[in-house]
Amino acid sequence: MPHTAEPARALTDAQIEQFIRDGYVKIERAFPRELTDQGRDILWRDTGCDPDNPKTWTRPVIRLGQYGQQPFAMAANTPILHHAFDQLAGKDRWQPRMSLGTFPVRFPSPEDPGDAGWHIDVSFGTEHPDFMEWRANVTSKDRALLMLFLFSDVGQEDAPTRIRAGSHLDIARILAPAGENGLTLRELAANGFAETAELPEVLATGDAGTVYLCHPFLVHAAQPHRGTRPRFMAQPPLLPAVPLSLDRHHDDYSPVEQAIRLALT
Repeated sequence: MPHTAEPARALTDAQIEQFIRDGYVKIERAFPRELTDQGRDILWRDTGCDPDNPKTWTRPVIRLGQYGQQPFAMAANTPILHHAFDQLAGKDRWQPRMSLGTFPVRFPSPEDPGDAGWHIDVSFGTEHPDFMEWRANVTSKDRALLMLFLFSDVGQEDAPTRIRAGSHLDIARILAPAGENGLTLRELAANGFAETAELPEVLATGDAGTVYLCHPFLVHAAQPHRGTRPRFMAQPPLLPAVPLSLDRHHDDYSPVEQAIRLALT
């Protein structure tokens, strides 16, 4: 059933300033709830679990593969999000997404999910079989944004992603001396991201249909699910159409680039 397109809402100046300073912005009602319901039906089927029988929820997390069916493609391409991509990554500097990638579905469980460490999402060198050897560099090669798409209501007990506000600035300063080659995730994580440990922690909570748009260097982490209903969230990258640059003519810098430049001043 087609949904009625909501008029595009521009991010306010305050939201853009927050993105540069804190590394993320929360957009409520970024895509319609009916798409979250349709998408969740598909995801439930693929978990092999019964949504009405918690006894079938036997693992703390189930990772589901690439999802490009209509509800997911439509969720990624609302006018609101396209406008926000233009505002944060730069007009004509990003590639539209026709899928939402993988879904780590988190279930209520006393077990450690085994993937709750602090990290950034590295963006190139992904042909290496060891993901700890994947890389990031100071111009964020191959990634314009990290995005969190909530396909279920997520409260404080529902395994919301943990965000260290402002951590993207620390990571930019760490990456800068490594130049174009950048650093591996193993190198970045060598001290457990201790340089960001004192920063404020924010939880990515919200109603289904909420999207968090995050700077690609933002330090974040999963956590165990202590609630009652499984959490469905996608975390795809927004890919750049042109490389990010810290040396543009006419100072035409996107907020993603502005944040990196701010960190290096």
